[in-house]
Amino acid sequence: MACCIFCRLIADPEFKALYRDDDVVAFADLNPQAPVHFLVVPRNHVETIAELDDEYLLGRILAAAHTGARDPGISEGGERLVCNQGPHAGPTSHHVHLHARAGRQRA
Repeated sequence: MACCIFCRLIADPEFKALYRDDDVVAFADLNPQAPVHFLVVPRNHVETIAELDDEYLLGRILAAAHTGARDPGISEGGERLVCNQGPHAGPTSHHVHLHARAGRQRA
């Protein structure tokens, strides 16, 4: 989708991803809420988790977040995985994405 910021980022050959494979892309959050904050998004545009009925792809999203969180210094204290779903959750992008946050104690 041309109007989706995540789709535009993924399509940009100059875009610096932390991780990418055939199914998902992980990249640093542009407005981090923790010392370590990255997003994992499916390559194909899907607006909501409710529309994502591909269990394999759901697993790939979690696996990519897990891989990124295993980097040295990130997972020792734990990480937080967040997925905002629906208008009441306040998503800022309408492309399925998982936030992975680490690096500080959550209050």
